[in-house]
Amino acid sequence: MRLAGRIGNLAGLLLGAAALGSCGICLPDAPALTYQQGAVKTVPGTPARDPDVLVWMVSDEFHTGMVFPYDWLIESGFVPPSGFGSPKYVTLSWGDRTAYVEKGLHTPWKLFRALFTPTPSVMELIPANWNIPEVCPHQRIWRKLVARGRGHDLAAFLNDCSTHTADGKPIVCGTSSWGGGVLLESRHVYFVPRVCNIWTVQVIETLGGKMHPWLGITAGGVIRQAEKPPNDFEKIWDGSGEKP
Repeated sequence: MRLAGRIGNLAGLLLGAAALGSCGICLPDAPALTYQQGAVKTVPGTPARDPDVLVWMVSDEFHTGMVFPYDWLIESGFVPPSGFGSPKYVTLSWGDRTAYVEKGLHTPWKLFRALFTPTPSVMELIPANWNIPEVCPHQRIWRKLVARGRGHDLAAFLNDCSTHTADGKPIVCGTSSWGGGVLLESRHVYFVPRVCNIWTVQVIETLGGKMHPWLGITAGGVIRQAEKPPNDFEKIWDGSGEKP
């Protein structure tokens, strides 16, 4: 996630020169939101569950991602890749495929191609079984309680980001940049202004947030919006790298 992050920052700096104002900034064809407050009903005979779920947003200087309880994603309809396991949490982010697979964009041509032409993308899925600040000590971390019923829209969005095999499983196209996870082949393309942080903007929207995509191209733009009402993400870790 950190290795691909510089792209998002450069995208913000070069947006004016890109002359791509006519391009759609959000990922295309995202599933319509279906959440209705109070629509989730308790099924008799099933264990009681908390009405709210704690989620996290993580960020380095350039790049943002999200962390979710894995069992919540599964119960909400998220389809994992075959053999992924059953971790306590998962960290997810999205970005240019070359940057993730090659752990960076190592030539000017690759950087130019990622920023200014539609390039293949991936969604990174990383398992975690420890407290989030202990998993991501070098990342700034925010948290927020969201209604459990929001999970359906979130899972639908995440499923829609991937390409799938004939049996409906997302296609794995590599290993994650850290943490022993996987890269899932995305059906969307990457270019300015549709950069990694716009994915985070849309995820927050599926959770009921109010975000402006044009103000979320950089990590700082996502964070400023996420911290304000009605989004109200609370910062809990400064990314110092010291033991929490």
